[in-house]
Amino acid sequence: MKDQTDISAAGDRLIEGGEVEVAVVPPMISGDSGDHRVEMVVITGYSGAGKSEAIAAFEDGGYFCVDNLPPRMIESLGELFRHPGSGVEKAAVVTDVRGGEYFEDLLAVIGDIDGDGLDVKVVFLEADEEVLLHRYKETRRRHPLAREGRIVDGIREEREMLSPLRERADVVIDTTDLTGGGLRRRISNELIGRVDENLSLALTILTFGFKNGPPRDADLTLDVRFLPNPHYEEELRPLTGLDPAVRRYVEKGTQAGEFYGRLMPLLDFLIPAYVVEGKQHLTIAIGCTGGRHRSIAVADRLAEELGDREGVKLQVVHRDTEIPS
Repeated sequence: MKDQTDISAAGDRLIEGGEVEVAVVPPMISGDSGDHRVEMVVITGYSGAGKSEAIAAFEDGGYFCVDNLPPRMIESLGELFRHPGSGVEKAAVVTDVRGGEYFEDLLAVIGDIDGDGLDVKVVFLEADEEVLLHRYKETRRRHPLAREGRIVDGIREEREMLSPLRERADVVIDTTDLTGGGLRRRISNELIGRVDENLSLALTILTFGFKNGPPRDADLTLDVRFLPNPHYEEELRPLTGLDPAVRRYVEKGTQAGEFYGRLMPLLDFLIPAYVVEGKQHLTIAIGCTGGRHRSIAVADRLAEELGDREGVKLQVVHRDTEIPS
């Protein structure tokens, strides 16, 4: 068993040299490792195949994540995680040819660390040559194996270099026809194995008054100033759209019914599409003149319709109710 000094030394080795992005490792607590086991996912594959999106999906799933980690440092990181004081039970690391000559050690390192407290799974991402080439041209980034040459030559060299690692992989994902959001959703569903509140669409219905300025964080904005305005009714003016009398006034006639009849099918289409795409946050802003009557009445109706949607976590925020009308 390694003592506290050995573990600290392993941490020192972990952060030495190289360009590496490492989250802060929790402080170690002395003690026996016992039955403490850690699930470690090693994400690798072709440059441009979506490793950044993959690590983001694992991070959203509650994994301790490290990007751009040279293979020789994975073993030191594993030593830290195996210690029960680390508090880490699930980890994901990205390692690829950015690690330079160290990358050749990856197969050996995986063999060394698999077992003895670590359950290692290798996820390999790939895509067609044409798609990888298009992605690099679109982003104008340099391929790590084609610093001074053609991108296509770097792609082909990398494919040959990674062939043995692809054969060793536990999971191979072809991202040729996947968007970034689609890849995150696939990893969340198939590898993380659950869709919980952290992976749901956080839907916010936000009411506001145009006279106080529109919100900056709205994804969709609805202007409901065409509906009847309770502000001009003396008995309704001090109330809000949450009061039944105000809602009845706003929804009188045919306009509100026609509005909902067009709006709800649109949201029925958009919200599942956003969930499938992997969108994490969606804000629907609903505005009227003062943000106290019509916008709140409409938001209350939408909340009733959208509150029980699968994969959606709903909150309603009334921004301007405390501002004098």
